Amino acid sequence: MKNILSTFLLSIFICSGLFAQELKSPNGNLTMTFTLLNDGAPTYQLNYKNKQIVKSSKLGLELKNDKKSLLNDFTIADTKTTSFDESWSPVWGEVKTIRNHYNELAITLNQKESNRQIIIRFRLFNDGLGFRYEFPTQKNLTYFVIKEEKTQFAMAGDHTAYWLAGDYDTQEYDYTTSKLSEIRALNAKAVTANLSQKPFSQTGVQTSLMMKSADGIYINLHEAALINYPAMHLNLDDQNMIFQSWLTPDMKGDKGYMQAPSTTPWRTVMVSDDAREILASKMIYNLNEPNKIKETSWIKPTKYVGVWWEMITGKSSWAYTDDYPSVELGKTDFTKAKPNGKHGANTANVKKYIDFAAQHGFDAVLVEGWNIGWEDWYGNSKDYVFDFVTPYPDFNVTEIRDYAKGKGVKMMMHHETSSSVRNYERHLDTAYKFMKANGYDAVKSGYVGDILPRGENHYSQWIINHYQYALEQAAKYKIMVNAHEAVRPTGIARTYPNLLGNESARGTEYQAFGGSKPNHVTILPFTRLQGGPMDYTPGIFEMDISKINPSNNSHVNSTLANQLALYLTMYSPLQMAADLPENYNRFPDAFQFIKDVAVDWDDSKYIEAEPGQYVTVARKAKNTGQWFLGSVNGETVRISTIKLDFLEAGKKYTATIYADAKDAHYKTNPQAYTIRKVVVTNKSKLAQFCAVGGGYAISFVENK
Repeated sequence: MKNILSTFLLSIFICSGLFAQELKSPNGNLTMTFTLLNDGAPTYQLNYKNKQIVKSSKLGLELKNDKKSLLNDFTIADTKTTSFDESWSPVWGEVKTIRNHYNELAITLNQKESNRQIIIRFRLFNDGLGFRYEFPTQKNLTYFVIKEEKTQFAMAGDHTAYWLAGDYDTQEYDYTTSKLSEIRALNAKAVTANLSQKPFSQTGVQTSLMMKSADGIYINLHEAALINYPAMHLNLDDQNMIFQSWLTPDMKGDKGYMQAPSTTPWRTVMVSDDAREILASKMIYNLNEPNKIKETSWIKPTKYVGVWWEMITGKSSWAYTDDYPSVELGKTDFTKAKPNGKHGANTANVKKYIDFAAQHGFDAVLVEGWNIGWEDWYGNSKDYVFDFVTPYPDFNVTEIRDYAKGKGVKMMMHHETSSSVRNYERHLDTAYKFMKANGYDAVKSGYVGDILPRGENHYSQWIINHYQYALEQAAKYKIMVNAHEAVRPTGIARTYPNLLGNESARGTEYQAFGGSKPNHVTILPFTRLQGGPMDYTPGIFEMDISKINPSNNSHVNSTLANQLALYLTMYSPLQMAADLPENYNRFPDAFQFIKDVAVDWDDSKYIEAEPGQYVTVARKAKNTGQWFLGSVNGETVRISTIKLDFLEAGKKYTATIYADAKDAHYKTNPQAYTIRKVVVTNKSKLAQFCAVGGGYAISFVENK
């Protein structure tokens, strides 16, 4: 590792009274120019291989109830440049080792009239730019309220964008692909119904935002290390193609409460002329602090099954009884209630899932709906909705605990908060102690519905702090966290690797709510997955939901082979085999791939990639060294032509290929697949048919 002053990184020049400095990436392909305008306003611009990526864009923050905002009237007090190069090993991940290599420029700015000081810190990597605002300890800037962050990202053209409508409460929308100039006209169709939502602008979009320029440059805007600050959205000036940061407000409309010394999250711009490099980038992780959990042996990548899909599809229910239109914890007597006959979280049913997990080598079983309160759990602005420790009469915690332990299977806890954040914090320590006493090492938490306290948003500063508090408390109890409906991740799993996954996007459950676009999974790796893994819950084999629940006519818009490929393309150390056991029993040969595929990796090679069209990745399993490959396809039939040069030279492998049949189609023939075995080497090439909404998956076994 080195951390030295690097005079060659930087050039300083004065032009027409402007102060400007340049910073180059380690490989020289990216150049960031910082400029202080005549009125003392800070700006930056970014070029890639001499092509303009971000045009001159303003920086600064507007303060509330303050005579002078942090927007202009600055002078340069100091500049420092450094070069940094290290390698670190994640607790789990796509690769065994991550290189963190950047050149840095820190600009200290003094504001003359207010006698205030801020630092703008830029880090330029080979794959992009990160920058943030820092507020040192000082007399004239201690406590302050941010009215709005005024960071700009001025685009150099009317790019093609893969976007979600800006919303303070949900990211569970389908992606829209359009030109930037078309966002306003398409916004109304992009906003679909959700249990909690609050769009804020006709041109507002969410990060991680993926774009492609007309000349083939891939650009991604996001943020890293979102700590004690509201989540950032982007609002587009579609006349000038300028995005401006748009922070999530609290119930009063304020954006951020700050106390110096402090920093904002990093604003990130990833750039490449190769889409595969965007997928392989670890810049977001590198902008986060190193691991703060000293002993990590309890953090284990997990493959699980669960009592979940049968509820999502409507075959069974979370609620135990239909007798009570409302319940009150501590007063409603469930022992006197008539069971509705549909409650999925009953002891006998859960044992079947434990048996299935044990038989097929799965690590854990998730059970939803085990605890009392589901009869009126959301939509009523109800504070005391769950206590997270009291089971329904038909769920025997002790019996299930002992049964699972005897089978060598872990149980995974479910905490749905109904977005009553205060109630969850009230019960959190008791709930975590209950988990540990009963052998639960992982929790799936949920935040469905409007936030309580009333008026708060899912992505405001106060709620961001709640998610972080729950995560850090979980680490104290050695509990892994999988948070659903929480804010999209920003690389914090580097610092707290017990954050094993999030949802924070439109997952598989929407396939039972009417379906998702067949190319949805070809966009998510470029967007949602940039900040951390997603609990997407793949592995659905029965696409016609009416065969599970006759009253539900939804359809899973994917082929079976596509579902197998998701275990590679939707990277996560937490992977669910989400379908019902009986559907896996119908297709045992295809199910074998789910049983075989790893969840933790030593290496990953992105072989093909184009947002919205296809993603192909090969991964080398940790400890075993076995390779697996997955490829997902979008809305156009294609032939995937790849080289197998990632395999070790001089060795032969048996490749088992699970692929779309020639007549496969996500809508009309999704279960048409083929399985074939071929002997290959690292010199082999493969040409594989991919159906609409299809794909293929391969396991490679070395021939001894």
